[in-house]
Amino acid sequence: MKPVIALVGRPNVGKSTLFNRLTKTRNALVADQPGVTRDRNYGVGREGDKPYIVVDTGGLSGDKEGVDEQMADQVFHAIGDADVVFFIVDGKSGLVGGDEIIAQQLRTCNKCLYLVVNKTDGRDANIVGAEFQSLGLGQSHCIAASQGRGVGALMTSVLADLPEAEEADLEKEDLGIRVALVGRPNVGKSTLVNRLLGEERVVAFDEPGTTRDSIFVPFEYNDKKYTLIDTAGVRRRSKIKETVEKFSIIKTLQAIEESNLVVLVIDAHDGLSDQDATLAGFALDSGRAMVIAINKWDGLEKDAKERIKSELDRRLPFLNFAETLFISALQGKGMSALMSSIDVAHASAMKVMPTPLLTRALETAIAQHQPPLVHGRRIKLRYAHQGGKNPPFVVVHGNQVDSIPSAYTRYLMNAFRKAFNLKGTPLRVEYRSSGNPYADKANRSVDRTKDKDRYSKKNKADNRGRR
Repeated sequence: MKPVIALVGRPNVGKSTLFNRLTKTRNALVADQPGVTRDRNYGVGREGDKPYIVVDTGGLSGDKEGVDEQMADQVFHAIGDADVVFFIVDGKSGLVGGDEIIAQQLRTCNKCLYLVVNKTDGRDANIVGAEFQSLGLGQSHCIAASQGRGVGALMTSVLADLPEAEEADLEKEDLGIRVALVGRPNVGKSTLVNRLLGEERVVAFDEPGTTRDSIFVPFEYNDKKYTLIDTAGVRRRSKIKETVEKFSIIKTLQAIEESNLVVLVIDAHDGLSDQDATLAGFALDSGRAMVIAINKWDGLEKDAKERIKSELDRRLPFLNFAETLFISALQGKGMSALMSSIDVAHASAMKVMPTPLLTRALETAIAQHQPPLVHGRRIKLRYAHQGGKNPPFVVVHGNQVDSIPSAYTRYLMNAFRKAFNLKGTPLRVEYRSSGNPYADKANRSVDRTKDKDRYSKKNKADNRGRR
């Protein structure tokens, strides 16, 4: 297995910046304020021909209440799984009391420990490093993560002391079905992730905005691979004031585009909002298969349940292809039905539709309901073939296709859905004009006639000249 390196330290010492440097990505959200990272974030890096796994963690504040306590639990989970721990301190701020408390905790973890002094750009490394010797953690390694200075030398030193890793590349590993859980803040996305995993993998706290980054978590269910993507809650633009929240929303939208399927999580107690419809519309425009999960359904009054169902029909008619489930992530109700719906929707999104069967479905639909007349001529649709998957994409060939009304397109989409039993996925239909197969032959005939006329005129002129 690849060695696992955990990055720990106080808030805002540069752990996420180093994570991005080591993985050569921008996967970790970075902002000049403490407490941006709250969950464990895993990535893959390589130094020369030596691969490794790096884990970004939330800052240890020393607080033992509220969300900080849960963040600390995530940090010590990461330490427990790691082969190497980088204790990162801030060379610009110097040694502070919080560093000493963390150092005491790390001495008991029985891990290979490296003291990494960050933010040493423009400073004498020997002087900066000497200040942290009192922690009693051995030689310090001075780096500037934002510039990359000293990072390569640190990794060469670390990996030289570790056993060789397997050659298989984690980045090429089958991550299974990528499922993005999206919704407004505090609707229960992180609780749902933890319930499906059967462990406290991400911080779930009764406070809006607990999740700030998109966390990718691989897991298996019934011997099948998945990757759950826990995302930050998305609020209305007018309510967004912090810059870090704007970046969190961008990460959520990117997670939707990187996923195979989206689970839209809605709080049954708060009902359906404009923001839910906007998120659903973005997922639909991205072509993602979808499942709607109405969370916190337990304990809801009958009238409230009927109101939610009515709102779904009225405000989300464009998601009529998606299955709606009523669940309780906290109580674990509806989890197997949710996973079953995810499987069905993904299978539909990836379905192969052979051209003969598609054309037969098109012919059946036309026989039941003819396309309309345009200027007294009937639109003719000849055959159909599949243009792509995820979502299914059907190309229909015919003539006068620019005049096909949207209502007839919706009719064909429903016909294809029924014929191929597509559930939980959008379907796209595109038209292409077959053109006149005799047009080239007719043009060539006209050209030959013109050539004969020119030749005849030339001969007549030549004969007049001889006379």
